[in-house]
Amino acid sequence: MTGIVFRAERAWIDGAFRPATVIVRDGRIADVLPGDAATPADADVRVVPDGHVLLPGLVDTHVHVNEPGRTEWEGFASATRAAALGGVTTIIDMPLNSIPATTTVEALATKRASAAGRVAVDVGFWGGAVPDSLGSLDAMHQQGVFGFKCFTAPSGVDEFPHLEPELLRAAIEEVAGIDALLIVHAEDPAHLVPHEALGGHYEDFLATRPAAAEESAIAQVIDGARATGARVHVLHLSDAGALPMIRAAKDDGVRITVETCPHYLAFEASTIPDGATEFKCCPPIRDDANRDALWQGLVDGTIDMVVSDHSPSTADLKTDDWGLAWGGIAGLQVGFRAVWTEALRRGLSLETILPWFTTGPAALAGFADRGRIATGALAHLAVFDPSATEVIEVAGLAHRNPVSAFAGLEARGRVTETWLRGQRVTAASVAGQLVTRG
Repeated sequence: MTGIVFRAERAWIDGAFRPATVIVRDGRIADVLPGDAATPADADVRVVPDGHVLLPGLVDTHVHVNEPGRTEWEGFASATRAAALGGVTTIIDMPLNSIPATTTVEALATKRASAAGRVAVDVGFWGGAVPDSLGSLDAMHQQGVFGFKCFTAPSGVDEFPHLEPELLRAAIEEVAGIDALLIVHAEDPAHLVPHEALGGHYEDFLATRPAAAEESAIAQVIDGARATGARVHVLHLSDAGALPMIRAAKDDGVRITVETCPHYLAFEASTIPDGATEFKCCPPIRDDANRDALWQGLVDGTIDMVVSDHSPSTADLKTDDWGLAWGGIAGLQVGFRAVWTEALRRGLSLETILPWFTTGPAALAGFADRGRIATGALAHLAVFDPSATEVIEVAGLAHRNPVSAFAGLEARGRVTETWLRGQRVTAASVAGQLVTRG
């Protein structure tokens, strides 16, 4: 057989939609032809339905799978199934909240063993930069991690301690020396308000993590990258007030990239109900004017990508007290749809938002063959109906625990098919591969 052929009136190619015939052989895209191109008689032709679009599989570089150690929060089977249902064909797993944390070569091997043979989409791994791993990052780098995550404030789990300012600078210098990537949860603890129980009002929690905490920590990251030439990345930006310094650093040639997340783009502080700690995350969801500015930062290119920061927990950890509840939002399956819903409200096109979910995160991870429909790329594809409407229900989400801030959202769009290396992903699929840097 010649292979699989996808015919679509609208395929996203080189930043625009156009009619295309996409030829797939041996798991890769062999050719991209005009929409009316002839195909061999023995080809398996799949016609994308009218009104649907053919997309490259999405790439999500910020996912907390938590297995092993906290598999009751999330595991590889459930997380990758949720990813596939959301059109995501590659995820990169964060080095916490698993036990052990991925801060050594041995822990990386444990993590890979937990995932092997159980994943529906491709999975890569970040390493961790913690006080005890500094000075030995190159060993993990040689094992193919995509870079190193650190915190500038307490992470929330004891096995992944944060870096004080002098250790942050040491980490930046170390990654510069091995030409690696440092990805940073940037909040300065000097600006955070200590607390235990806070009660049920969201504004009380928001006041404990002010915008100044992000701006101070991001300034430290920029200073270190400017001084060393290191490549750095700011995780889950929630404070739009940091955008001018980020833009200035980029204009100066500092090797910095930035992400934000669907929950910062879809929600704003004044509408979060009392006790609704499914919306709790760190840094927090801020006000509507801030949300508008984040959208502008994406449109003008200051922010490079949108990724989920999928960080679920068991339902019992989401108490109705904002001080005591676990901080993390589960959105891997629905983040793209949530952003598309808000983009429509703002008059933005699907073409505008697609790079944030495809080529943006793919470039961060160094993937040249993902996030695009092009000759030689992996046949990671998704069929998307942009006009579908559905109210998100937690019962329909595949991640392990039925808790999500996106529950009840009237979302636009629906992924109807996801393909991995030219094979359609099904509920029983375990054809994903474990991938490494380079």
